[in-house]
Amino acid sequence: MLSQMGMPGLILIILVALLLFGPKKLPELGRSAGRTLREFKNAVSSPSQTQESQDADSITTDTRTTNLKNEPKA
Repeated sequence: MLSQMGMPGLILIILVALLLFGPKKLPELGRSAGRTLREFKNAVSSPSQTQESQDADSITTDTRTTNLKNEPKA
Protein backbone atom coordinates (compact mmCIF):
# COMPACT_ATOMS: atom_id res chain seq x y z
CA MET A 1 0.00 0.00 0.00
CA LEU A 2 2.75 2.46 0.91
CA SER A 3 4.69 1.65 -2.24
CA GLN A 4 1.70 2.73 -4.35
CA MET A 5 1.28 6.04 -2.52
CA GLY A 6 4.47 7.73 -3.66
CA MET A 7 6.21 10.87 -2.47
CA PRO A 8 3.33 13.37 -2.94
CA GLY A 9 1.01 11.23 -0.80
CA LEU A 10 3.64 10.87 1.90
CA ILE A 11 4.22 14.64 1.98
CA LEU A 12 0.47 15.21 2.22
CA ILE A 13 0.18 12.83 5.18
CA ILE A 14 3.09 14.54 6.97
CA LEU A 15 1.54 17.98 6.42
CA VAL A 16 -1.86 16.87 7.71
CA ALA A 17 -0.23 15.30 10.79
CA LEU A 18 1.73 18.48 11.39
CA LEU A 19 -1.43 20.57 11.18
CA LEU A 20 -3.40 18.25 13.46
CA PHE A 21 -0.84 17.69 16.19
CA GLY A 22 1.57 20.60 15.92
CA PRO A 23 5.36 20.60 15.82
CA LYS A 24 5.77 20.01 19.58
CA LYS A 25 3.55 16.95 19.84
CA LEU A 26 4.59 15.24 16.58
CA PRO A 27 8.02 13.89 17.75
CA GLU A 28 6.41 12.43 20.88
CA LEU A 29 3.77 10.69 18.77
CA GLY A 30 6.48 9.33 16.47
CA ARG A 31 8.42 7.86 19.39
CA SER A 32 5.27 6.33 20.81
CA ALA A 33 4.36 4.80 17.45
CA GLY A 34 7.91 3.43 17.10
CA ARG A 35 7.78 1.80 20.54
CA THR A 36 4.41 0.27 19.79
CA LEU A 37 5.61 -1.10 16.45
CA ARG A 38 8.76 -2.56 18.05
CA GLU A 39 6.73 -4.28 20.79
CA PHE A 40 4.35 -5.67 18.19
CA LYS A 41 7.24 -7.02 16.08
CA ASN A 42 8.81 -8.62 19.15
CA ALA A 43 5.51 -10.25 20.08
CA VAL A 44 4.97 -11.55 16.55
CA SER A 45 8.54 -12.80 16.10
CA SER A 46 8.54 -14.86 19.30
CA PRO A 47 5.10 -16.46 19.68
CA SER A 48 6.67 -19.89 20.13
CA GLN A 49 8.39 -18.79 23.35
CA THR A 50 5.13 -17.42 24.70
CA GLN A 51 3.23 -20.55 23.65
CA GLU A 52 5.85 -22.82 25.25
CA SER A 53 5.66 -20.98 28.57
CA GLN A 54 1.85 -21.12 28.50
CA ASP A 55 1.98 -24.86 27.75
CA ALA A 56 4.37 -25.43 30.64
CA ASP A 57 2.09 -23.49 32.98
CA SER A 58 -0.97 -25.48 31.91
CA ILE A 59 0.88 -28.80 32.35
CA THR A 60 1.93 -27.79 35.86
CA THR A 61 -1.63 -26.75 36.69
CA ASP A 62 -3.05 -29.98 35.25
CA THR A 63 -0.58 -32.06 37.27
CA ARG A 64 -1.47 -30.25 40.49
CA THR A 65 -5.19 -30.66 39.84
CA THR A 66 -4.79 -34.37 39.07
CA ASN A 67 -2.70 -34.91 42.21
CA LEU A 68 -5.31 -33.17 44.35
CA LYS A 69 -8.10 -35.33 42.90
CA ASN A 70 -6.18 -38.57 43.56
CA GLU A 71 -5.25 -37.80 47.17
CA PRO A 72 -7.28 -39.69 49.76
CA LYS A 73 -9.40 -37.52 52.00
CA ALA A 74 -8.51 -37.61 55.68
